[in-house]
Amino acid sequence: MSRPTVAVAMSGGVDSSVTCMLLIEQGFRVFGITMKILGTHVTSCPYSAYYPAVEEEAREVCRKLGVPHHTVDLTEEFEAEIITPFIENYSEGKTPNPCVLCNRKFKFGHLLTKARDLGADYLATGHYARAGRILEQTGEFAENHVNAAADPDAGSTSGEPVSEADAVPPSRYLLARGKDPGKDQSYVLYGLGQHMLSHAMFPLGSLTKEQVVAISRRRELVAAEKPESQEICFVGTGSYQDFLRHRNVDAPPGNIVDTSGKVVGRHKGLAYYTVGQRRGLGISGPHSFYVVNIDPDANEVIVGKREEAYAKGCYIGDVNFIMSDYPESPVRGTCMVRYRGREVKATLIPGGANRPGEGTKVGLRVSPAPKSGPESTHGAGNSGGAVLVEFDEPQFAVTLGQALVFYQGAFVYGGGTITKSVR
Repeated sequence: MSRPTVAVAMSGGVDSSVTCMLLIEQGFRVFGITMKILGTHVTSCPYSAYYPAVEEEAREVCRKLGVPHHTVDLTEEFEAEIITPFIENYSEGKTPNPCVLCNRKFKFGHLLTKARDLGADYLATGHYARAGRILEQTGEFAENHVNAAADPDAGSTSGEPVSEADAVPPSRYLLARGKDPGKDQSYVLYGLGQHMLSHAMFPLGSLTKEQVVAISRRRELVAAEKPESQEICFVGTGSYQDFLRHRNVDAPPGNIVDTSGKVVGRHKGLAYYTVGQRRGLGISGPHSFYVVNIDPDANEVIVGKREEAYAKGCYIGDVNFIMSDYPESPVRGTCMVRYRGREVKATLIPGGANRPGEGTKVGLRVSPAPKSGPESTHGAGNSGGAVLVEFDEPQFAVTLGQALVFYQGAFVYGGGTITKSVR
């Protein structure tokens, strides 16, 4: 019996090319698929990292490996669903992470749908993370590409939600960190739901970047010296401020005030500031000033001492839980409040301060939890409102719009978008 068909998201780079080659060697039926996401109105930006050769290079790698290649034009969708919200978020004083949204809505949304239409059972990417299940026979975690290679019928697994249990049941799909701590990308994949994870393959998750580069060199697949993709593809080599200026973002100036409310300067527009920022404020005083908050209603940037930019906790909305459905009681683990940030022990409290007697463990000044209805969630069985996360140690620059990702050991428990910091 032949093995399942896998579509590989191809960029022409080292990671996606090695991913494709490894799956071919493991006996899967493979084809490459590339998203065209940036139109001329984006690539005309002088700092854009995207250029038309990406599609050409991906097609050339597929030709070298002897597999078909398809291109999917998603430029209109990307502008509407990724770039426009990115601009709007900055204009509202938030600091978005478009890669998180892109992975959920595009790679494992639009692209997975197209790949399935073309006959694929799975979509593989070059992410350094692992997706799989706990084997019922052994109780060990096994990645999807390992399971599918051993069981050709594995692609038909439904991944339906399961009831809460002490141990993660075998039918639940999990997301784990990549084995290379310097390259782990599980943070930007926390938004994948059960259906997405059931069709995801990350063959590089158990490899280091050095091993992947060595494989590419040995097989003369792609120039190992080729630059890696930028963190934000449509921003490229410039700053997000450069991109916003290029797009003529309307960002009216306003006051910079300290934490006592005293006006200490003028800002150039909320879109050009982020919590934790110290440079470029254009103000002086008896100590260094840091952005500690941004108030879009008053059009003010609030600054203070560095210690005033720390938070003891935060609320998250748009939650997605992977290891369980929406939890009924507090959960202990670790979390990160920014990509590749410092990991800290924390307690996740479902319902936040709405639960009597909770939300006060570390002396937090807690206001009512921001509302977050079921329509804002994107995981199976994960509705239930905003969630409060209490840090064991205060964290610097907890920023609205960024993702908080909660871990239990090697596994992503879940995460959400930071909606309010708690000091």
